[in-house]
Amino acid sequence: MQSTLKSKVSLTGAGLHSGRPARITLLPAQADFGIVFKRTDAVSGDRLVPARWDATEHVPLCTRLVNADGVSVSTVEHVMAALAGLGVHNVLIEVSGPEVPILDGSAAPFVKAVLKVGLRRLDAPLMVLKVVKPVEVREGDAVARIEPADGLHIDFEIDFADVAIGRQSRSLNMANGAFVHELCDSRTFCRLSDVEYMQANGLALGGTMENAIVVDGAKVLSPGGLRHGDEPVRHKMLDALGDLALAGAPILGRYTGIRAGHTLTNRLLRAVFATPGAVEWVECDNDAMLRLPGVGVGIADLDAVA
Repeated sequence: MQSTLKSKVSLTGAGLHSGRPARITLLPAQADFGIVFKRTDAVSGDRLVPARWDATEHVPLCTRLVNADGVSVSTVEHVMAALAGLGVHNVLIEVSGPEVPILDGSAAPFVKAVLKVGLRRLDAPLMVLKVVKPVEVREGDAVARIEPADGLHIDFEIDFADVAIGRQSRSLNMANGAFVHELCDSRTFCRLSDVEYMQANGLALGGTMENAIVVDGAKVLSPGGLRHGDEPVRHKMLDALGDLALAGAPILGRYTGIRAGHTLTNRLLRAVFATPGAVEWVECDNDAMLRLPGVGVGIADLDAVA
């Protein structure tokens, strides 16, 4: 069955890139509404922006959605990951600015807010995307691949010269609340030199030591250090889940990312939908439902969120 929120939730914070404050409000929606953003500050054009793979445009460091009128919303990946990881299928997301607030740099604030209000089941069948044959895209030494599996699995590998990050890999079956317990509190990360360069060029103006893991060689500069020893690769898996959620439905398949980012994962979705027979729409039965992210997660799981 499909689901939505029991009531609205609101959070306020600065955008990562502009540093401008914005409010984000998640509102319950009816069955088959999907996930749609609404720019409440837009003064012209269609203010609704669908959360879909074919509404993305390439920008550095985040995922941006844009509609036919040029109205856009940036940095949608963390809230999309939270909704996918909790099994929320229908929500109207109002944003009072061009970016979703970065908050603490993870999906944990969104997860906490949704768990507190809870979900409402809707009397409508849930359609899922079943991967039937493998699809892969590459860019240099970066790879994104999807292949058949009985649930959603995410495998990821990163390799950075910085000793504080280095080479990390992790694999997760996303069922049984794995996103909430293993990934949702993992923050975005960057090098100190990159932060200094971007801010000198008018980018990442809202980035701080409080909403990102900042590393300098072997040092982790953010107060409190890492939440997990392999927090960077966990965050890349979080991002991948959020970007895969733009498929428009839960996915039954195994995603593998090797040094992949937002753009490559979106290229993978575009390749999937352009490849005849790569996926098929199927109605989710009770057995398949148990293998999806978020099933069985509730208010008791708040203790697992940092």
